[in-house]
Amino acid sequence: MAFLSECFTLFHKGGPVMYLILLCSLLVATIGVERFLYYRKMDTDMHKFVGRLTPALMRRDWVVAGEICRQTGGIAAFVAAQGIQYFQQGCSQVEGVLEGEAALAVAGLRAHLSHLDTIVTIAPLLGLLGTVVGMISSFSVLNIKSGQPLAITGGVGEALVATAAGLCVATFAMIVFSYLNHRLDQLITDVERICVLLIGQIKVGDCS
Repeated sequence: MAFLSECFTLFHKGGPVMYLILLCSLLVATIGVERFLYYRKMDTDMHKFVGRLTPALMRRDWVVAGEICRQTGGIAAFVAAQGIQYFQQGCSQVEGVLEGEAALAVAGLRAHLSHLDTIVTIAPLLGLLGTVVGMISSFSVLNIKSGQPLAITGGVGEALVATAAGLCVATFAMIVFSYLNHRLDQLITDVERICVLLIGQIKVGDCS
């Protein structure tokens, strides 16, 4: 309880800008949790999925292949299912359709990540702003005239709280951003892999 009280006191010493920094930290946490759950939902066991899908594609059994995609779930299976559906409908430009579906899927995966990148940049600036405002207050003529020269030193220390908070939030945002980017790259690779597999099997079937 004493620790929470100290944190609350330190928070107020950082000045009004601390509320903006707190908002940034809440946004980072919210986006991080939402993207983590979404990426986990969109993840596909590619080894198992490819192992089941490839024989159906080689047999040109598009009904079974589409059913495998729907049963598997995940972003890669969804894109493959869309491509198979268009091919069954007689679309001759399956490669272009797959590229379009993949682009839309990747756009959905990238949603909100730009906000994290912005917070990485803006959080330290907010902290610096809070520090500058605090130091202006500390070096005010009123403090010196009132016979409190030591208040300047203490005021500078308090002003640095905002900078420390801004750097902490920026570090937190960078860690979350890097982790989510790593997951994003994995999902994009899965989509590209399944598109290559599907297009290859369709072209092989056309040649034969």
